[in-house]
Amino acid sequence: MKPLVAIVGRPNVGKSTLFNRLTGGRIAIVEDTPGVTRDRLYRDAEWENRIFTVIDTGGIETGKNDKMIERIKIQAQIAIEEADVILFVIDGRTGITVEDQEISLMLRKTKKNVILVVNKIEDYSDPTTMYEFYSLGLGEPNYISAAHGMNTGDLLDNVVEKLPKNDEEIIDPDIIMLAVAGRPNVGKSSLVNTILGKERVIVSDVAGTTRDAIDTKFMRNSQEYVIIDTAGMRRRGKIYDNTERYSVIRSLRAIDRSDVVLLVMDAKDGITEQDKKVIGYAHEQGKGCILVINKWDLIEKDDKTLHNFEKKVRKELLFLQYAPIIFVSAVTKQRTDKILEIVDYVAEQQSNRVSTSALNQVITEATQLNPPPSDKGKRLKILYTTQVGIKPPTFILFVNEPEIMHFSYKRYLENKIRDSFGFEGTPIRLVARKKSE
Repeated sequence: MKPLVAIVGRPNVGKSTLFNRLTGGRIAIVEDTPGVTRDRLYRDAEWENRIFTVIDTGGIETGKNDKMIERIKIQAQIAIEEADVILFVIDGRTGITVEDQEISLMLRKTKKNVILVVNKIEDYSDPTTMYEFYSLGLGEPNYISAAHGMNTGDLLDNVVEKLPKNDEEIIDPDIIMLAVAGRPNVGKSSLVNTILGKERVIVSDVAGTTRDAIDTKFMRNSQEYVIIDTAGMRRRGKIYDNTERYSVIRSLRAIDRSDVVLLVMDAKDGITEQDKKVIGYAHEQGKGCILVINKWDLIEKDDKTLHNFEKKVRKELLFLQYAPIIFVSAVTKQRTDKILEIVDYVAEQQSNRVSTSALNQVITEATQLNPPPSDKGKRLKILYTTQVGIKPPTFILFVNEPEIMHFSYKRYLENKIRDSFGFEGTPIRLVARKKSE
């Protein structure tokens, strides 16, 4: 599970600039998938061979009528509850404000690692102007300029030093790890209770690696599962009740630990921006994805309602055409008995391996039907393809010029692979690599 680093602070101190500065290095490696929402609260960063998730709490809106200090306090509180390292950013030009002092008071009481980041410092000629920041009682300040990248390397060294040691969970590969994610009040708890209720043997409630999370292990038809507690299904807090976007952050950890993610949505609300963020993250992390439309019993229906709803969902989630959609009611139990059948199927698809000869035959036929793109007189040649991984299924395409491989042609090849081999419910990754002469 990747550690979480949260950025907190007043508006306009440079949180988003710092967020982009810290995570920008990985954009070329983990490219944004077309169709995934651009308004990002989170992105992975890498430094000194450590990968961690950075969260910009400034992107989380609380009630519009809340006073600014209340908004910042809520952001700080979520960081205290969820993050491994907290970056408290203040504006070095304006100096310490009342809001800064109140937040530092909160942060001093936590046992979490807090790093004081004094931003917008480009001139170091008069060190006496920097002494005031020690008065916040958060240790030695890190003076940086996020906009110009000054001293951000030192800051990252400091962050990595404070990250928890790599402590990977050892999980039986035969157990299906299941995350149930979604906004508050969409019926996650009812759905979990329904899944666990009928003809299931609950093996145990075991403490998860996430603080306060309870993982429920159970068995069905000799298949073992673990449901990971997301967004405090068993724990309510004032912060989360009224601030639904916070549950995104809770969901990240559960998704990291899962094999398959059930994204639960309210049929009355349809797809929201928060739904896109959560399922977009699951897609990027290579997890199996199933869309569960709950409260279907409350919708007035005719013979076209289901088809039209599914069409709308597909249009909203262009990057997720492979995910099964199931319409259920946790209250009336309508179709809920089908959920684990789909989970089993998606888990099987995630681990599917195809023979190299069959794979190359499909790619050859695809390139004959629709020739690869060319650029400046050079045509892309796909020389050889092989599967190198599962969960998610990953394929290396050995080519003459990787940079000519456009994402639209990659998507075309992905669709051809899916047409031939399935892979329903799981992302697949195609990596173009230069074939050495």
